[in-house]
Amino acid sequence: MIMTSSYTDLDRLAINTIRTLAIDAVQAANSGHPGMPLGAAPMAYVLWTRFLRFDPVDPSWPDRDRFVLSAGHGSMLLYSLLHLTGFDLSLDELRRFRQWGSKTPGHPERHLTPGVEVSTGPLGQGFGNGVGMALAEAFLAATYNRPGHTLFDHYTYAIVSDGDLMEGVAAEAASLAGHLKLGKLIYLYDDNHISLDGPTSLAFTEDVLLRFAAYGWHTARVPDGNDLDAIEAAIREAQAVTDRPSLIAVRTIIGYGSPLAGTSKVHGSPLGAEGVRATKQALGWNPDAAFFVPEEVHALMRLARERGAALRSDWQARFEAYAAAYPTEARGLRQALAGTLPEGWIERLPTFSPTGGDLATREASGKTIQALYEAIPWMIGGSADLSESTKTPYATTTSFQANCRTGRVIWFGVREHAMGAILNGMAAHGGVRPYGGTFLVFSDYMRGAIRLAALSHHPVVYVFTHDSIGLGEDGPTHQPVEHLAALRAIPNLWVIRPADANETVIAWQIALERADGPTALILSRQKLPVFDRSALAPAENVRRGAYVLCDAEEETLHIILMASGSEVALALAAQAALREHGVAARVVSFPSWELFALQPQEYRESVLPPDVRARLAIEAGVAQGWERWVGDQGACISVETFGASAPYQVVFQQYGFTVENVVERALKVYARVSGREG
Repeated sequence: MIMTSSYTDLDRLAINTIRTLAIDAVQAANSGHPGMPLGAAPMAYVLWTRFLRFDPVDPSWPDRDRFVLSAGHGSMLLYSLLHLTGFDLSLDELRRFRQWGSKTPGHPERHLTPGVEVSTGPLGQGFGNGVGMALAEAFLAATYNRPGHTLFDHYTYAIVSDGDLMEGVAAEAASLAGHLKLGKLIYLYDDNHISLDGPTSLAFTEDVLLRFAAYGWHTARVPDGNDLDAIEAAIREAQAVTDRPSLIAVRTIIGYGSPLAGTSKVHGSPLGAEGVRATKQALGWNPDAAFFVPEEVHALMRLARERGAALRSDWQARFEAYAAAYPTEARGLRQALAGTLPEGWIERLPTFSPTGGDLATREASGKTIQALYEAIPWMIGGSADLSESTKTPYATTTSFQANCRTGRVIWFGVREHAMGAILNGMAAHGGVRPYGGTFLVFSDYMRGAIRLAALSHHPVVYVFTHDSIGLGEDGPTHQPVEHLAALRAIPNLWVIRPADANETVIAWQIALERADGPTALILSRQKLPVFDRSALAPAENVRRGAYVLCDAEEETLHIILMASGSEVALALAAQAALREHGVAARVVSFPSWELFALQPQEYRESVLPPDVRARLAIEAGVAQGWERWVGDQGACISVETFGASAPYQVVFQQYGFTVENVVERALKVYARVSGREG
């Protein structure tokens, strides 16, 4: 029996248009990755024309399907599709591939190119992002859909590569996705048997589909990456599997049609002028035509605009009907999708008094999160198997699970890196405010995802507890020393290390009010004093990044003591002791370098007067970076080696975090700067 294909020569012409646009752009830039677009164009074409629901005129339509090119090095595949289907990406932008100021950078970047959902390229990250998107869709559907009113019912698709599947972050995310039975997650695996160094057989010989089946995924195989009907059938089969995510291995030929097809040489280098000509000839293309889009292909692909407009219009009508039937839910949903916060949410947050006793900032954060859960229904997150320690909510009955999609506590398991990538996907999806918690020392495990959150302007909140050698007996393997400096080095990441419980509440407010990037809250394990704000400056001043917590009583200021976190209380105690030595000290609480740097120069100089050059910073981590604030005459009390295992009071004493040592160092700094040394 002869099967009739629903695909025509026009479809194959469109696929070759995608291919030739990609190789022309790479050649024009003399830089890029032509191999993946040449091999994967057919599967991408089937997905984008037969399945993907999107509107090129409104790329942020809430119920669109999400597409992630996790193999971000093949960016010209995505850019070609975006241009052809009518997104705001001109042919001139394709000609400017990888050039300064273009919308077509070497790897896809969210917020830069219309239609790009997430920034990808570091392999495995997009894989995790897709899991976060599917999780957000499932939560929103369960939370807001009502009988007869379906607002959220979309898929998350991705094209992933051998390299993605080798990365540990993908394995972590795949395991969690299988556990959560995210049935609207469908990944196409570009199984071309080639990585940058050569054939994947050099290092990657596992049975990938068997591994994913063990994770709880539906798996399928398409033996020929040019078989459009088989690709379509496999995707339809995956859609029918509603209780498992799906991985479809599509056997492709990297660099299809080129003289270097099937080799690693076509992975990441231009084909060269003659190679481009030979490839076009093999594809039946005019070898002299560059950046050419046949009229019939243009007309075919631009039908996506009509389809998208109809889909979006239908959704808008459904939303209006929903709003009429459920006005309260619709009002909250509008806020969630807009990334705004409910009225009165701040008034519901706790305040703390010294009469309540000392309190670890992780404890204060936990109480704040509980209040936020009541105030912000779309706040969702959890911990990498440390909820009891990080004081992120511990809830077994209301956690997000396969059988409870409305749960707002996520058990990420011991998967810090996947947690970071999933949080990014949730933030990119929209409609939720995600957060995740772990020990500060384990921020190293998720650094790649944190960096992409900052690059992509994702408003993710990180709850990093056990913030210093002050965690004590667990010892140097768990005591973060270099981590504050490392996080502060990431552009667009706000790092806030509050000094007491009330500063912690304000830090949470800052983090949730921020819409253009991630915030890391750095919190103590050990209890800290709750400052008496009737005698000290208000905690609200955390918003300025640094502030005068307690000024010198004397008219002439001799030295400035600045500290963050648990060391602020130490600075206050040292201030009183220095007064007995006739030295007038100012104590500056310095929770966030980034916020302080954003303040007007006039304010910064009011906190750190330029003529007061005697300055001492106190922080239980490496001193790297503090020179910006202490100046060329100042000094730091810091930790320049790894920690030690002992009760935290002993560790602090041994490392010089005592009133006596602070006073001694302050006196030396003041004597040197004032010329009274010796």
